[in-house]
Amino acid sequence: MTQEVPLAALPGTLPAADAPAVPVNRPLAAALWMLGAITGFSSMAVAGRFAAPYHDTFEIMTWRSAVGVIIILAVLLLRPDQRRVGVKQLHLHLLRNLSHFTGQNLWFFALTLIPLSQLFALEFSYPIIVALAAPLVLGERLTRNRLLAALLGFVGVLIVAQPWSSGGLSTGTLAALLAALGFAGSALTTKVITRRVPMIEILFWLVFMQLAFGLIMAGRDGQIALPTAQSLLPLTIIGCAGLGAHFCLTRALSLAPASVVVPMDFLRLPLIAVIGMLLYGEPLLWSVFAGGAIILLANLLNLRKES
Repeated sequence: MTQEVPLAALPGTLPAADAPAVPVNRPLAAALWMLGAITGFSSMAVAGRFAAPYHDTFEIMTWRSAVGVIIILAVLLLRPDQRRVGVKQLHLHLLRNLSHFTGQNLWFFALTLIPLSQLFALEFSYPIIVALAAPLVLGERLTRNRLLAALLGFVGVLIVAQPWSSGGLSTGTLAALLAALGFAGSALTTKVITRRVPMIEILFWLVFMQLAFGLIMAGRDGQIALPTAQSLLPLTIIGCAGLGAHFCLTRALSLAPASVVVPMDFLRLPLIAVIGMLLYGEPLLWSVFAGGAIILLANLLNLRKES
């Protein structure tokens, strides 16, 4: 469900090229922006459920990216000062977007198979994967704290996924875990690329590359379903909510430390659990909340020590 990775929430991440240099600590303002981000992420999940009967995941990604292209072109047209898009890091953009496209498609696939709360809880494990993989991919030091955070996060994932249950790992649960792996790969690449290019360039290649990927995959059978009267609104919401939520998240991270903002993001879990119960009759599972709390603790431990 993530359009952009919350960069400042990841350990060892440098600020984007156009981020403010002076630290700001306005937690109340950050909380208001996070309210917008939480609303956007939750709206995207609900809209994805509504669009699923009319489009496969590749088609949803195609039309979502098309909405993103329109928004980015409008920004570039209205803001000449933001026209800073280059091609020198095209190979990194390609690697990043392939990883994100894979993870996002798996997320939309899992969206229709498992409860919303379980999907969100498993998605929150990706920063732990980043912290564990960063020493191998980015050459960062593997600390005892990162190992402890990874172990805690793994315990939380086990509690949420419950592979020991009668059915074992379900298709939806496995897809959600693989989606988190895809998001982690995207995050690792993003940590490299944000040191070299401004955010507008990342967003530009994000929407255009993923539109191209979506068209290729959705049209591999020679057919791409056009938006219908029933799916046009959900697809538009998915496209707008994705970019809007991450804009709000980025603003929140610019107004308060990640250790303050990230716990606010975890409010998505109880909110989406209530939404799933009211709209779809999904049960409120103790395992999801217990595992999600442990994953949150692992993330907070990592953030606290890294800070």
